[in-house]
Amino acid sequence: MPEPHLLLDGLKFPEGPCFAPDGTLWWVEIEGGRIGCLAPEGPVFFEIGGRPNGAAFDRDGILWIADQGMNAIRRFDPAMGRASNFADRVDGGPLGKPNDLCFDRVGRLVFTCSNDARIEPIGYVCRMTADGHVEKIADGLMFPNGIAFSPDGALVIAETYRQRLISGAYDDDLGTWQSLASTPGPVGPDGMAFATDGSVFVANFGQGTVTRHSPDGALISTLALPGAKPTNVALDPSGAMGLVVTEVETGALYSIATSASPLLSTRGPSDV
Repeated sequence: MPEPHLLLDGLKFPEGPCFAPDGTLWWVEIEGGRIGCLAPEGPVFFEIGGRPNGAAFDRDGILWIADQGMNAIRRFDPAMGRASNFADRVDGGPLGKPNDLCFDRVGRLVFTCSNDARIEPIGYVCRMTADGHVEKIADGLMFPNGIAFSPDGALVIAETYRQRLISGAYDDDLGTWQSLASTPGPVGPDGMAFATDGSVFVANFGQGTVTRHSPDGALISTLALPGAKPTNVALDPSGAMGLVVTEVETGALYSIATSASPLLSTRGPSDV
């Protein structure tokens, strides 16, 4: 893979790169308590507080945020420039540090809660309905982190403190997980992005690499980054930026040229 190209630096623990329906690149900053976008005239920032950790756009252009500081799923309308809490409880208690999120084929938000599960397997996965009701659909995980759907509809989770990606058939509940790929330490996999060919790009936090794996989990390539702490990745639908990577040690966004095409959402009418 080609060398990384610096898009922007000076960021405070950048995470959650994603592309709006109009093609604009957005991200969140955990330690900055803000979100940003790369407008034609330069970066634009919105102070929202909390510790925003992950982000994803729905088909209506609303940005949904997993906030580990507020223990909440938040909603940000770019037209209004304001964020509001949408859901913050499950099973009668607060959410356990929401981490990353994506949408299923019918538009429901599915997200990981790491729950600080570095020693005990107490992390879990939730799904949110249109009215903000949250239910657990899987638990017993060691720091579930990045989350994405594969081209065949399986739900794939980065289980950071077991240094692996796991895959499960997605239905009303998630039963048995299958190990999809092992990833480098000393920490483990963070965010990921699938391409249309079924390969998956993975940010390996602590290792300073982005790895690409085939649909069966085999390692295709490894790219070293300028910093040791990449947090997440996103493929540009237009192809112009290639693969975008957020990296904490350098506080930067990087662009890496690739011919891989992003797996675009196939979800139906939005439920959120």
